[in-house]
Amino acid sequence: MNNQTIYYSFAIYIHNTILLLLDKHCIVIKLQRVLLSILLLLIVSCSGKNTDISTYTVTRKNFENIIIIDGYAEPEQSTTIVCPRGGGTVAFLIEDGTWIEEGDIVCTIENQGLQTRYDQLLTNLESAQANIVKTKANLSLQFALLEADAKNNEAETQIAHLDSSRLEYYSPNQKLIKELELQIVDITRRKLEARLVSLPIIQQSEIKKIELQIQRLSNNVESVKKDLDELELRATKKGLAIRGVNPMTNNKLAVGDQVWNGMPLVTIPEMDKMKMKIFASERDYRYINVNDSVSYIFDALEDNIAWGKILSKMPVGKEIKEGSNVKYFEIDASVDSTLVIPEPGFSATCSIMLKQVKDTLTIPQIAIFDQDSIKVVYVENQKGFEMRQILLGESSPKDAVVTSGLFLDERIALSKPKESQIKSRKILSDSIKSKQ
Repeated sequence: MNNQTIYYSFAIYIHNTILLLLDKHCIVIKLQRVLLSILLLLIVSCSGKNTDISTYTVTRKNFENIIIIDGYAEPEQSTTIVCPRGGGTVAFLIEDGTWIEEGDIVCTIENQGLQTRYDQLLTNLESAQANIVKTKANLSLQFALLEADAKNNEAETQIAHLDSSRLEYYSPNQKLIKELELQIVDITRRKLEARLVSLPIIQQSEIKKIELQIQRLSNNVESVKKDLDELELRATKKGLAIRGVNPMTNNKLAVGDQVWNGMPLVTIPEMDKMKMKIFASERDYRYINVNDSVSYIFDALEDNIAWGKILSKMPVGKEIKEGSNVKYFEIDASVDSTLVIPEPGFSATCSIMLKQVKDTLTIPQIAIFDQDSIKVVYVENQKGFEMRQILLGESSPKDAVVTSGLFLDERIALSKPKESQIKSRKILSDSIKSKQ
């Protein structure tokens, strides 16, 4: 109710009261005229008051500059299962939020290139193993034939020596021929003996060469088989399985996604200690500092409140979506005290306390106006409004701390008065400004 309404109601009340007390008709008429005149004067006098402007009473309270951002809970410590060497395509992935035991399969990855290489190496190994069996058989046959030749040469040598006993009965030409035949047999014998010595060495060398090839192929097959086996990932501990995030889509990993070496696939959190992951816009990120206090209200736990502080800020922002100029920045915050420990993934409203000043003169930003490069407010008085310069301390988008120019319980306008309503102006002295 404004002042004009109050004055009007008061005048009507006086008018009706006097009518009840007075009986004479002439006196009533005179009094009616007097009361109507008083009523008109009151209405006229109230017409200049500040009836169309809302005001705010200056009080002392705690100034708080708070940024409110959404975040979600994640474990402070966890076991992460990452993609092994080679990578590939996700063929199986445990459902998000599934309770698993140690040794359970959590992810299976297909790598067609690795599988093709394994199949080829296995074929080469089998071929080499078959080749060494064939080579050993051939070498055994060669040695057997050589031994047969040696025995045959030995028989021929004995025959040649028996014939040499009759050389004295031969003609000179026959004798020469027979001596040459003996030399040929002897040379052949020596060659066979040399071959019998060298052939095992040569055979062993060939076999060793094939065995080394088989060993190399076996090692390669074993290595690739190990890589293939590692594509079947198992839990190293029991707990709640949380799917990783695909950095290409910023969505949870799914069957059919491409993954690569070192990429987090499944996380098994330790549920006894949580932290908050906050995603701040570029504008808010600039004002947030490490060790700023934070309070949390969880969407899924209406009665649960938690408190913590900012732990770290990622220095590089990420695109909200591919090709976007808008970025967000990751911020980690602790959960130091809470009524109920939130589960991983629970969303929360995070209130980050940037600045707090206790028991100070605080006014809303809507009541502060710019006037010729100075900050002013409009203080209500009996005549209208006084434009008064003020000096400000800490400020937020909602409120500001007044350090000079205002006093407790003064009323200030929440919208700028008309020029006719501004009855005076007051500028702070230079001495006050210099002290400030």
